[in-house]
Amino acid sequence: MRGIVFIGGEGPSPGIARRLAAEAELVAAADSGLAAAEAAGIRPRWIVGDMDSLDDLSRLSAYPADRVFRYPHEKDYTDTELGLFLLWEKGCDEVWIAGGGGGRTDHLFALRALFEREKAPRRWITARDDIWAVDAPGALTSGDLVPSGAGKAAPVFAPGAIIAAAPLGSGPWKAASTGLKWPLDNVQWNRGFFGASNEATGEAFSVRVEQGRFMIILPLGEVYGSENN
Repeated sequence: MRGIVFIGGEGPSPGIARRLAAEAELVAAADSGLAAAEAAGIRPRWIVGDMDSLDDLSRLSAYPADRVFRYPHEKDYTDTELGLFLLWEKGCDEVWIAGGGGGRTDHLFALRALFEREKAPRRWITARDDIWAVDAPGALTSGDLVPSGAGKAAPVFAPGAIIAAAPLGSGPWKAASTGLKWPLDNVQWNRGFFGASNEATGEAFSVRVEQGRFMIILPLGEVYGSENN
């Protein structure tokens, strides 16, 4: 079962947010992520957080009290973590994060660190990027970017579109690719390496992870094209 948690910070446009929510069985919002979800016409099933950045606390009154989990400001976990924990507790085996772009650097690093953990989110969508975590043996292909039954062709990224890859976790790491100007097949990965500024060739895209876990960063505009409203 798939779940998505909307969080504060720069996130996808309302049109993309609605499409993402439609691909999930459970939708949650963490703190000001509630405002982002509602701006897209999405009503989350669950709301968590200390609500210190929610623009209007009266938003909470529109939801049943047993669907709102409010925490003290001084707590051991971030609002995003609380949202992830809730979705996993409710039975989701794949969890996405929507939002979290821009803002404070410590928040950005905290979100990045979530993908290093043994139990990690699968996908993180900001205003500009579509970020995936892929474990071995597994792959991310153009076909994975189209919802099942959507009746749409898989996106083919324009030549020169920027795609990045980086190792996550403790390794060792090994990957192979198609559709990239600089293939990943023979890269000797070490902790701290980052494959920045790789480029799409205009052909079908795939990254196959043979060992370890990788973060793959795609340009959101290439994934969703004109659906950015």
